[in-house]
Amino acid sequence: MSLPNPAELISQMATRLKAHLEHRAISEPRYIGIRTGGVWVAQALLKELGSDEPLGTLDVSFYRDDFSQNGLHPQVRPSALPFEIEGQHLVLIDDVLMSGRTVRAALNELFDYGRPASVTLVCLLDLDAGELPIRPNVVGATLSLAAHERVKLSGPELALELQDLAL
Repeated sequence: MSLPNPAELISQMATRLKAHLEHRAISEPRYIGIRTGGVWVAQALLKELGSDEPLGTLDVSFYRDDFSQNGLHPQVRPSALPFEIEGQHLVLIDDVLMSGRTVRAALNELFDYGRPASVTLVCLLDLDAGELPIRPNVVGATLSLAAHERVKLSGPELALELQDLAL
């Protein structure tokens, strides 16, 4: 399987996001990237949009419902939101949507800061493997992988790599 070119996806996503925001009459969205890959995607997307809006970052490690189950011991960094959440139209950006648990955790954290007017979900890739009813409003590409395959995003220059867990 060949993976899509992230730069081309970002360009397409920028066009779709502009149209989505215009359709919803959202003129001043606040952008938030989910650490780490979502921040890289958000930075590339803001550059493509020609936007100098501040970028918020979320580290959702402690909000994950599988934190203790998976034995995760991530390098937790604080979230940084340089704007109010209450009443704002947020654009939440992640790299890869798989189970939906990261996005659920991000929403939980955001609501701890306030009640946004709306949240638009943007993902570079949707792996169509959802365990929760979460779908992006704007997506670069949807992929169906075998159970033993994963996609890894490296950055900040955005490169995709297909990993085979069976090896």
